[in-house]
This record gives sequence, structure tokens and C-alpha cells, in this order.
Amino acid sequence: MDLIRWCAAVIWFLGIIMPEIRSNAKSLDSVRSLDTILQDYAYRAFVYPRTGEVYRANVPSNLSGISLSVVRLRSGSLRTRGMYSFNEFDIPQGVIVVPYVIRLAMVYQNLGNWSSVYYAVPGYTFVTPVIGLFAYNASNISATNLPELNLVPPSTNPISIKFDGLNLLSDENDVKCVHFHVDGSYTLEDLISGERCTVNGHGHFSVAVNSSDLAPSPSPSNESPPVAKKWTENHVWKIIVGVSGGVLVVIIFLFFILWLLRYSRGRKMRKMLKRSESGEELSRQRIGNAQLPVANMVRTRPVLEN
Repeated sequence: MDLIRWCAAVIWFLGIIMPEIRSNAKSLDSVRSLDTILQDYAYRAFVYPRTGEVYRANVPSNLSGISLSVVRLRSGSLRTRGMYSFNEFDIPQGVIVVPYVIRLAMVYQNLGNWSSVYYAVPGYTFVTPVIGLFAYNASNISATNLPELNLVPPSTNPISIKFDGLNLLSDENDVKCVHFHVDGSYTLEDLISGERCTVNGHGHFSVAVNSSDLAPSPSPSNESPPVAKKWTENHVWKIIVGVSGGVLVVIIFLFFILWLLRYSRGRKMRKMLKRSESGEELSRQRIGNAQLPVANMVRTRPVLEN
């Protein structure tokens, strides 16, 4: 019985840590899953939401270094007033939300040192973190796995992104605004006034410079994310497979123990039945409407002593 209790304790413990491992693996699996997780954590900042107030949201401990902000707006107010100075973004007047919703939430992401883990442009190196801007339906602030809403600005007044403090190391012609679309593609465009990009929708954005113009020695911030990605790809799934295999072995061993106990109990029962059948048979006598076993009146006849 002690072994059974130990096996049950192991299964209970693994049942607790497995969801966390699966969560960590899921959060680093793809860009789309990252956006889903960040949307969930952004909505958790809406405890008592007030329209137009920017809330700073927390992120999971395994994604530390990512900044997350969220604001709740009305679609009509966004169209008539716009929203300026939402971190690096300036959303002009006339922006239409497709499909239309009464209330929407604007989620801002700054991937920080995770930028090169999730995004890369061949031949270019990021000189700013990758930032993101997404809109979601905010009618239900407890909802998860929401699809993104399309932001359609006027053709003559697009959404503007201002990147401050760019230390560009190359000619301005080699510096590009990068727009990563939700389908995995990206576009490169020239900067405006040396530090501003214009976009016509939601997604992730950054500024990249031609890699040939940079110094050959990478900065520490560019070294750590690939290490995190390598650890994720090579180790997380191994941990999941190993733990899953261990759980399976424990479950099989537990079933074997249960079968062994049941077999032992059945064997004892068969022995008891065999002993009962091989004992002395009592005579039966009718008492009322039933026949009951009755012992003999004299089992051992008396003998006179000499």
C-alpha cells in the first residue's frame, strides 16, 4: 500500500508541473501563440477598466523583458479623435476598425531582447526592439484567444511610429522600417525624417540596418536571444517527452500493482472456498419452510474408563 501511495503522489506532482511545462513550450512555440498569450495577460490588467486610460500589464516569468500595455477605447472615439502618444505610436483621426465593434482594446508589445528570437530579416540586423500594435474586441474583458481587428487608417494619413534615440551606423539608405505581418511575411520601407515609420495596419515593427555596415562583434543583447531559442528547441520538448514517458511508466507500473493485488485477493478467496468444500458435511433438517445444516446430537460416543 505504501508503494501505491508513492505512485499516486508522483502522478499528482507530475500533473501539477506538466501544465506549466506545456505552457512554457506553447509561449515560445510561434509568434501567433505569443500574441495569444500576451492578449490574455493584457486583458488581466482590466480590473476596473476606464475608457482611455493606459494600463501596464504583467507578463509570464518565462517572458521577462517584454513590455506590455493596453488601453480600452470606443471605436467612434478612435475614429473622430485618434490616439496620439500611445508609446511609439500615433494613431490619426479617421481610423476604421474592421469588423466594427463598439469597444476595442489596443494592445502594445515591446519584445525587447526577445526580438531576434521571434523575428529575423536576412541580411539585416535590428537596431531597435520589435514592437507590436494589435486591436481586439473589448466587449468581454475576460475573453481569450480573440482574433485581431484590422485597423484601416486614411490613405493620406497613416499610422506613425517614432523611434527615439536611433544610433544608426550606416548610411540612411541602408536603414529600413520593417513591418512584420500576421501571415509571417514582412515589408521593408524607408524611414521618414530619420526616425519615423508609417504603416497602414496592425502587426509588429522595427528598424533594421544592413548587416554589412555593422561591427563584426555582436552586442550581448544580440547573443542571449539565440541561446534562449536554442534551449527552447533542443530541451523543452525533450523535457516534455521525458516527463510524459515517466508518467506513462508510472501509470503502467501502478496498474500492474493493482492487478497483482486483485490476483492475490482472488487466490486467497479460491483457497477459502476449497477449504470450505473439503470440510465435514453437516446433515440438513427441515425447520419451518427451510432446510438448515444441523450438527449431530452426539459427535463422540462416551466410553467407560477402565
